[in-house]
Amino acid sequence: MLAKKTVKNQITLPKKVVEQFPAATYFDVRVESGEIVLRPVDVERRGAAAARAKLRELGLGEEDVREAVRWARTKQP
Repeated sequence: MLAKKTVKNQITLPKKVVEQFPAATYFDVRVESGEIVLRPVDVERRGAAAARAKLRELGLGEEDVREAVRWARTKQP
């Protein structure tokens, strides 16, 4: 499948490709080994939601976070 770059550097993804990622609105774009790689990104998993998920994964609770914030706000030598 081909995709043409416009004069505004935009590319329209082929319908057959896009249909495989119906929930994807955003894509992470990288260059790897001289190739352009697109990866679907779940924007909802970024930001606060991602941070909460990571804290749960690490077994950290609200009190752990409060303690870490208190520690960070104290002057360190």
